[in-house]
Amino acid sequence: MHRHDRLDAYLDANDLAAVWFGQPNNFTWLTGGSNVVSRANSVGIGAAGYDGDSVTVVTNNIEAQRLRDEEIDDDVTIETFDWHASSLSAAVAGVSPQPAAADFDVQGFESVDASPLRQPLTPNDIETYRSLGKDTAAAVESVVRELTPSTTEHEAATELRYVLEQQGCRVPVALVGGEDRAQAYRHFTPSTTPVDGYAIASVTAVRDGMAISMTRTVAFDPPSWLGERHAAAAQVEVSALAATQSNGRAGGAAGDVFEAIQDAYAAVGFEEEWRHHHQGGAAGFAGREWIASPHHVAPVTLPMGYAYNPTVQGAKSEGTALVTADTVEPLTPSQEWPIQSVTSVNDALTLERPAILYQ
Repeated sequence: MHRHDRLDAYLDANDLAAVWFGQPNNFTWLTGGSNVVSRANSVGIGAAGYDGDSVTVVTNNIEAQRLRDEEIDDDVTIETFDWHASSLSAAVAGVSPQPAAADFDVQGFESVDASPLRQPLTPNDIETYRSLGKDTAAAVESVVRELTPSTTEHEAATELRYVLEQQGCRVPVALVGGEDRAQAYRHFTPSTTPVDGYAIASVTAVRDGMAISMTRTVAFDPPSWLGERHAAAAQVEVSALAATQSNGRAGGAAGDVFEAIQDAYAAVGFEEEWRHHHQGGAAGFAGREWIASPHHVAPVTLPMGYAYNPTVQGAKSEGTALVTADTVEPLTPSQEWPIQSVTSVNDALTLERPAILYQ
């Protein structure tokens, strides 16, 4: 279904005349362009609205010409306000037909959760996602291959951000955990500690509004248990993808996938590990459109991106995959990296997943 068709259905169902998007991922989803100047802000320098017929962008006079020249198609109307005379929310309220909704605070407007509108992915979204995944995997692997035991977590994370920025990506997440901190924490925000015996590097990269997540592990002198735990985490990940596909076909929900994840942890001998870290979920125009959890009612849509990130006591397996009714396609494929064939605990799905790189 085309974006405008989804929005038409949303407007009709909610008796609205217009809907507006100022959050960067939603702005890009609707327009294909970026409204980001400061990454620190949750709302960009312009908002895009749809009224059932056309798209309009509202922005200030500082940004209007640049958006027209570099970000916004000619068939999109741009309405401009003086930067000193108004605010984005006030300008949107003055331009929009009403009643209306917005994904940021506009007086008198309802609130819209855009995540259901962004699902499932369209064919163009999928092609964009494939390109992003390939570039992200190549960039991350190029960095992780060059790590040494004396590389600090911070140095590794800085290099990850640098190479991904060269690919046109924004990097909201760059986690690197060395031997000590990867065992102590599930979110190992980088420190000045050398990685020592092994390192786990996890990133989320964003380009063209879409977010993709992946993890790679490199080992120098690792604990004897690392290989076993990494394999267990990978089997839970593939089991989660198998459950996603089956529940997507059957009209299941996120909570159903979570139950399968719990069962998979038990089957690989780490029954309680799910308690220590969220397990991931749907992905696309957000790092996670939803996170699998008990009784979560979010529908499992197909075709859609899914990024699961199971951890097992110092080990982690994570990638992003395109799940359709017929296929499960890893979007962050290993390139010059060791791989292993992994089968879900119910034998429904076998995928090639990244193994540990031993240096």
